[in-house]
Parts: sequence; C-alpha cells; structure tokens
Amino acid sequence: MERLSALDATFLYFETPAQHQHVCAVMVVDPSTVPGGYNYQKIKDHIASRLHLLAPFRRKLMSVPLGLDHPVWVETNDFDLDYHVRRVGLPTPGTEEQLAELAADISSRQLDRSKPLWEMWIVEGLENGHVALIGKMHHSTVDGVSGANMMVHLLDLEPGGTRPPPEADWQPERAPTELELFARGILQRLRRPFQLAMVIPKTIGSVIGFARARRGGDAGMPTPFTAPRTPFNVSITPHRVVAFTRTPLEDIKSIKRAFGTTVNDVVLAVAAGALRKYLEQLNELPAKSLMAVVPVSVRTDEEKDVPGSNKVSAMFTSLATDIDDPVERLRRISLVNKGAKEEHKAIGAGMLQDWAKFAAPTTFSLAARLYSGLNLAERFAPVHNLVISNVPGPPFPLYFGGAKLDAMYPLGPVFHGAALNLTVVSYQDIVCWGMIAGREAMPGIWDLAAAIPESLAELRKAAEAQA
Repeated sequence: MERLSALDATFLYFETPAQHQHVCAVMVVDPSTVPGGYNYQKIKDHIASRLHLLAPFRRKLMSVPLGLDHPVWVETNDFDLDYHVRRVGLPTPGTEEQLAELAADISSRQLDRSKPLWEMWIVEGLENGHVALIGKMHHSTVDGVSGANMMVHLLDLEPGGTRPPPEADWQPERAPTELELFARGILQRLRRPFQLAMVIPKTIGSVIGFARARRGGDAGMPTPFTAPRTPFNVSITPHRVVAFTRTPLEDIKSIKRAFGTTVNDVVLAVAAGALRKYLEQLNELPAKSLMAVVPVSVRTDEEKDVPGSNKVSAMFTSLATDIDDPVERLRRISLVNKGAKEEHKAIGAGMLQDWAKFAAPTTFSLAARLYSGLNLAERFAPVHNLVISNVPGPPFPLYFGGAKLDAMYPLGPVFHGAALNLTVVSYQDIVCWGMIAGREAMPGIWDLAAAIPESLAELRKAAEAQA
C-alpha cells in the first residue's frame, strides 16, 4: 500500500467530467521489424510480459473514509488485461489526421477509477503499413519524467529485447480495511499542525528570495491572471481535438548555437511564432504577449529512476507574441526565461508540493466543480494562455514488441480557461510536437500544426544568415 503524495492526489481532486486529468501518448511503429512477423497477440503478450516491472499498471485506488486523507494505491493482480489493452482499425487510407481524430476521441473519455488507471489502444490500418499505440494514463500516477522511465520497461534497444521474468512467489499485497484507512487518516490529520509549522518558515524564506530575485533582474515570470484572452481561453467540454507534426532536431540545435540560447528557448520561440500565425489567421492576435506555463521537473538524482508519482513544479513565461521579428522574439523569450528560472529557484522547487499537502479533498473537488459549473474561466482574466512542455527523449532507435518506434507524440491535459496543451519530445533526429485542445475552443488545430514548420523555417533562415 502506498499513500498518494499531495500533488498526485491533487490531479484526482482537480478532475471534473470536462476537465480530464489523464495524459496520452501516440506512438507510431513500423511492424516490419517484428521477429517472425507482426500480429496483435504478440503486442498484447509483450505488454503482459512487462507488467511485473510496471507497478503503476498493477495498482488501484482506494479512498480514505470521510476524505480524511489522500487515497492510497494498492497493488493487485485482479484485473482484466483485455479491458486495458484494446484493438481498433482505422478506415482506409489510415492517415495521420484519422489517427489524430481517434486519439482525440480516446482522450475525450475519463478513466474508470474502479480499475488501474491506464489503457493501451493498438491501432492497425495506418498508411505505409504502420501500427500505432495510443497509451492513456492518469496524471495522478505519472509525470513526464516518470512516464519516460516507465517506457524504458516497455521499449527495447533491439527488436528481440527481453526482461527478467517475474518472481514465481510474488503475491499482491493485502488490501487495507476501511477501519485501517480511517485510522491512518486520523493520524495524518494529527500531523497537519506540525507539517504546517515546518512549511511556513520555508514559505517566508521563499517569498523573500523571490522579491530579491525580482528586484535584481531585468525580466522574470509574468504574473498569473494577467494573460490576454484568446479564442482558446474559454471553458471546455469533455470533447478534444488532436494534431501533431514533426521537425528536424538539428534545425533547433543550429538555431540554439547561432543565437546562444537553450533548446527550450527555441522550442518556445517556434511555438510562439506558430501561435502568432494561427491567431493572425483568425484576426485574434492580442496586442499583449501570450503567457505559457512550462512544467519543470524537480526530481533529485536519487529520484530520477523512481517509477510513478509526480515531481513537478511550474514556471510562467512570456512567449513574446507581441514582437513581430522572430529573432527578437527568441531573444526576448531567452531573457525572460533566465529571469523566470532565477525566480523559480528562489521560490524553491518543492513549494508547490509543500502546500499541496494541505489540499482538502472535498473542498478542492467542490471548488473545481464550482469553477466549471459557474463558467468562471470566462468571467475572469486567464491565469495563463496554454501549457507548453518540452521533454528530452532518446537519441537512439527503440522497439515496442519488436516494432521499431517511428515517432511519439505526447498529449497533456487541458484546463478551463486554458484549452490548449502543446507537448514536445525529441527522438533520434526528430522533434515530435503533440497538440491537444478543447474541440469547441480550437477546431482549427491542424492550422496550428502546419504553422510549426513554418515558424521553425523563419528562425533557421535567420540562423543561417547569422553564420
């Protein structure tokens, strides 16, 4: 039995019928490399053979009576693999747009909390004979880094990769009784005053450090609730749209070298340029710069290989969309990011997790539902405009059940008032861009996807001229 961390549990409390808190990944594989030829049963058997290495795939939620404490995870072998692993075919011709439409439909439905919180959809019938795997997992059990760590157990470095078999004497742990959970909840409540006494001094120190960092810097994190409104800063329904594209990794690296920035600066600048183009087409580009939230991993070296759980914080940054010149936009983003990182460091990586400990389950869930039900996202200025996440991936080829991974598009959650999430991952020599949005808020999401390569080309041209 493992108690959810406060931050993990917050993703459960924050979920509503429209504001789903799961993450997805669309992986496109080439089945021609499968030893002995591809079939669905081989892929399913491959997943089954790795379950003993994937604790988050084997555990279910148990709630604490009266909401006295956060829920707990309990490992079980009492689940139906046929429920979690599903097979579907795309109609001819099996295009990327059709795959994205299916991914959007899968993303539009909540996971069943009475079962382990994951699904894997095997999608056949793609053009070029490819197969796709659409993975779906609740955010309460995984973040970007821990998700990548779990993929290590599903993906191999060669087509015939194997793993040690499970221990023959493994047995699932005994599930706690309601009385045991109640007693643990009471004990946890009694610890609250002592935990609060430890957090308050740290918070005061963080506030002082933040104030000093802001006074000493030329630029820093923009202030929440000051973002301009755009067509995708509205309330959401359960329905999603998805799009993706890929770009050369070397183009981003060459821009980074030419202008002395970071890879993340370039990713944000490319996204900013694409968002400008998209909003200009709609005649909706605000005069004020868009604001993005960038998730930041706060895992220590000792925690890097720990499976499951969230170890993240967040950084607010400007996308400089009010600047027309792409190079000046990149430089502005780089400057703001440097200040934002200093301010984030001054606040402390653990601040979000420290205060999440005091989130009351019932109160937090009620607040999320009231915010949704009263349409407050459209009554107040947006907290931010969108989430942009950049996760470095492996520079070498990987295989899923013997099928070579061709591309991987991550899809994060969207929120009331910020109906767009753009997540980026590098793989070998490409960068994969996954975009998901509220269907009603952003029906033209493929126009944004098409603008990504165009925005990158502008910066690449400038970088070549700089050389």
